Amino acid sequence: MVMVSHVVQKIVNDKIFLLEPMMRGIIAYGSLAELLKPEVEAELGKEVKNHAIVMALRRYAETLAAEHKTIVFDYSSEIILKTDICDIAMHRSPTLLSKLKRLYDIVDFEKGDILNIIHGQREVSVVTNERYREKLLKILSGETILNIERDLVSLTLTYSKDFLYTPGVIYNIVRSIAWENINIYEIVSTNTELTFILNKKDGIKGYKVLEKLVEHNTDKKQVGST
Repeated sequence: MVMVSHVVQKIVNDKIFLLEPMMRGIIAYGSLAELLKPEVEAELGKEVKNHAIVMALRRYAETLAAEHKTIVFDYSSEIILKTDICDIAMHRSPTLLSKLKRLYDIVDFEKGDILNIIHGQREVSVVTNERYREKLLKILSGETILNIERDLVSLTLTYSKDFLYTPGVIYNIVRSIAWENINIYEIVSTNTELTFILNKKDGIKGYKVLEKLVEHNTDKKQVGST
């Protein structure tokens, strides 16, 4: 038999932005219950009392709080913002792979230019400086171009190697960006670097989000050292 608690838990899990406020106990359960009531009733196929949903929410919040583990990680980092970036997505093909090697000859890495090639099962994305776009498209002539995004920026954070072994770090950063309604076009990561490709209009806002995350971590460290 499906219980109210099971349905409420399923609905909350499908709405990930509810999880943290519930874990922190900063949500109005009565208001949330009213919001979820139509969905709960539709799932159960019968009328449900508001207080039953409130009780289910409170119990699940207690469970979440008990299971939640604080992510211990030093977010202190230099934030590198680069503008005039483009993102070109294309169909993956045998001929494409040989052409991609030629892209390294045209990008001046010594000047700080970027070239990120992201391989998927069926697609490949190339992130590079806007000034290389025409040369890149010429090299890729004959390939199936799926999408071209221009007016982008890249935001890069550099961490210690602990970044690679600490669960939840990328989630924490992505969540902070998502809360500000910023769309992420690409995420590029290495052992110690994490780069987000955003629209130019969100560049400054995204920078401030990351800056706040870094400064908050630094403030906590200073408080702990006194």
